[in-house]
Amino acid sequence: MIRNILFAYVLFLFIVTIGNAQEKQMFYVGTFTTEGAEGIYYCSLNSQSGEISLENTFKGVDNPSFLRLSPQKDFLYVVTRATPQVEPSGGFISAYQVGEKGELHFINKQVSNGAGPCHVDVAPDGKFVAIATYGGGTTSVYAVNENGGVEPALTVVKNSGNGLHPNQKSPHAHSIKFSPKGPGIFSADLGTDQLNIFHFENGSFGRYEQEFVKLPAGAGPRHFVFHPEEEVIYVINELNSTISAIKKENEKWYVFQNISTLPDDFKGESNCADIHLSKDGQYLYGSNRGHNSIAVFKVNANQKLSFLGTVPVEGNWPRNFGISPDGNWMLVANQRSHNITVFRMNHETGMPEFSGKQIDLPAPVCIEYQ
Repeated sequence: MIRNILFAYVLFLFIVTIGNAQEKQMFYVGTFTTEGAEGIYYCSLNSQSGEISLENTFKGVDNPSFLRLSPQKDFLYVVTRATPQVEPSGGFISAYQVGEKGELHFINKQVSNGAGPCHVDVAPDGKFVAIATYGGGTTSVYAVNENGGVEPALTVVKNSGNGLHPNQKSPHAHSIKFSPKGPGIFSADLGTDQLNIFHFENGSFGRYEQEFVKLPAGAGPRHFVFHPEEEVIYVINELNSTISAIKKENEKWYVFQNISTLPDDFKGESNCADIHLSKDGQYLYGSNRGHNSIAVFKVNANQKLSFLGTVPVEGNWPRNFGISPDGNWMLVANQRSHNITVFRMNHETGMPEFSGKQIDLPAPVCIEYQ
């Protein structure tokens, strides 16, 4: 009898432990240490209640403005901004090994080959890393060695050109991503109104015949996302607060829709930042800094967007946001109000609904789920 009771108690503890583990969704937060942060924060999201808890702080990382985990979640790659006195080229790409409890162990770093590194992506096979620099207008690709470290850049591309807006006096590469549908890399350049297209396969880098997609003058492309099924890319434009939908037909990419992220009656200043699709690909979201909202769109059968409205972010300057891997939560990193706010996703309407939950963290600018 006693043995049965002990067995039942142990089983109960095991079930509770597993349940608690499944309730927690871990994520890293990139920050600006020049605005009061201490480095990279490691947090947990309770997938039942929406509560956020700070689990660990990894100090001594200067301005970790963007983070990306490897496909196996065993390495974290971070672009960091440095002063000219520390690194004349402007910054670094750093590699960390991820421990069993999410702890970060520094492996190595390489120079960013441009000032203001602002975005990083990892190839689907984990063998290469690519970064973009805003100040330098460069894109660089690095090989990853067996221990997860980054080798010196395989290739560095310096963009050229300018645009009509005062913030477009020179190139500003703002994001870069490996294509999920073939051997390619795309990069949005805010300064030249271009989505640049590169061919990349087995470490060989070059240009396609179509070198870029030209966006509307003064748009300022910043971030972009790939449609999960169709050859469609949605680009969020910082300077004119729009989203451009780009489609590939007959081996040619072209813009087939431009749509505002702001309500018609808004008269103030606002700049777009981040963009994400819902897990099922039916809804698209973009962040408005200034209007301080998330713009919500329905993705129609023809991949065109219909504007559904905006949701206040309950903070100031939503530079980055992320939808949880289970698709049930949205976390919004509000840089200037120094908080991350939590929204429950309404799967019937597509609208994020504020949960009342948030956490105060200094200058959060990037969310990366583990």
